Amino acid sequence: MSPTGGRHFLQIPGPTNVPDRVLRAMAAPTIDHRGPEFAELTKALLPALGPVFGTTAPVVIYPSSGTGAWEAALVNTLSPGDRVLIGETGQFSTLWAELAGRVGLDVEVIPGDWRRGVDPAAVGQRLAADPERTIKAVCVVHNETSTGVTSRVPEVRAAIDAAGHPALLLVDTISSLASIDYRHDEWGVDVTVAGSQKGLMLPPGLGFNAVSEKALAASRSAGLPRSYWDWAPILEANARGFFPYTPATNLLYGLREALAMLTEEGLPAVFARHQRHAAATRAAVRTWGLEVLCADEREYSGSLTAVLLPTGHDADAVRRIILERFDMSLGTGLGRLAGTVFRIGHLGHFNDLTLAGTLAGVQMGLQLAGVPIKPGGLDAALEHLRDVA
Repeated sequence: MSPTGGRHFLQIPGPTNVPDRVLRAMAAPTIDHRGPEFAELTKALLPALGPVFGTTAPVVIYPSSGTGAWEAALVNTLSPGDRVLIGETGQFSTLWAELAGRVGLDVEVIPGDWRRGVDPAAVGQRLAADPERTIKAVCVVHNETSTGVTSRVPEVRAAIDAAGHPALLLVDTISSLASIDYRHDEWGVDVTVAGSQKGLMLPPGLGFNAVSEKALAASRSAGLPRSYWDWAPILEANARGFFPYTPATNLLYGLREALAMLTEEGLPAVFARHQRHAAATRAAVRTWGLEVLCADEREYSGSLTAVLLPTGHDADAVRRIILERFDMSLGTGLGRLAGTVFRIGHLGHFNDLTLAGTLAGVQMGLQLAGVPIKPGGLDAALEHLRDVA
């Protein structure tokens, strides 16, 4: 129960608000995961995932977090000591790099300032300087949840191709899938990593790998240990409508409903809605006289906006005031951004009035915290929402 009355505003960039339709779908009785009814569910659900990923390739579902899906992408395609190239774009690219090192890979990081996406030119230059083809995979976080920066994946793919390099392209879409335009097949991605708790409008608990033919071929000779994460037995069981382990049945019910909602709205409309809300949020931030963390307008995120506070002001103190006074949660600054930014999530089950309420709470919280702002930010956002369909 909210201490202020009304509902809690969960405006972190994930987990996001779960629609009532999805909650009701998940509340159905659990069925036998070895029975014919479950097989029908699986055989309908797996093809329905394809359009969201932009693929006709297999999509593997795990009862896991996105971190598990990270590990699955690596251990199914690579061998001990293989070199992977990872662009540093924020906290989550850093964590993926650390995970890769722990599973026995040789990790090379392209340094970044956490305000820009992966530099396609830097990727191309590094691959061109690898005539012995020691780099086996390039890992990119499409939308860096800690910074609100969206890397230009098609340009990274073009840089790999221009270098004539055979490295696999592995892409994390955990905070972009079903929120920002993404095309696994068209962009030549080999493994797409995703999670359930953001644009898919579900609770945490499902991880995904969309898998290209090239990645499947690599998995047949990959030497990293894998058992639970192994694609082969999952795909074999999926062909019959089942899983080789106990699946998260009620989350799958919710996934079916969430996919129906995305289909009803239409993915182009979903992406346009996210971009519109992101633009309105940036209009508010700029009118307040504050700075959007993302430094390249080509890389603005449709999922979230990270707001940089002036020196001497504590972003966590602002978040605390907003939570205590207005019962709204905003995302904290992670890693090197701790205390200097807060993050406004505007993804998933979200509409104009939700954004208006969110920005009203942010504006009041900034004023109460003594952050020097101009008061017209909310009005600027409302004008954008009113005038831009």
